[in-house]
Amino acid sequence: MSVKEKIEDVYQHVQNGTALDAFEQYYADNVTMILEDGTEVEGKDANRDRENEFFDSVEEFHGAGVVNITANEEEEATAVESWMDVTFKEGGRMKIEQVATQDWENGKIVRERFYGTQQN
Repeated sequence: MSVKEKIEDVYQHVQNGTALDAFEQYYADNVTMILEDGTEVEGKDANRDRENEFFDSVEEFHGAGVVNITANEEEEATAVESWMDVTFKEGGRMKIEQVATQDWENGKIVRERFYGTQQN
């Protein structure tokens, strides 16, 4: 399976509400995630906790979509432009638009960086 097919599967899981299943399947134990504010979160356990915290904060999921996916198979790199529309338990409804880049090794994401905006 190509890295493009893998990242398409990740985002299909996000749209289906099974993002954490994709996290377990496609993210390396030593993954580093870099958040929009530049904060680096090291390791799968810490990032799993962060992902769980995000999904636990969502009251209602109104939809999500992928605008564009690109991949460089030779360099094992992908980039995804996406959006999601959610209502948070505290904070109201928000549309999140995001670009994420992923570096892959041995079929797993080892580095992911997020760039995004949030609109109320």
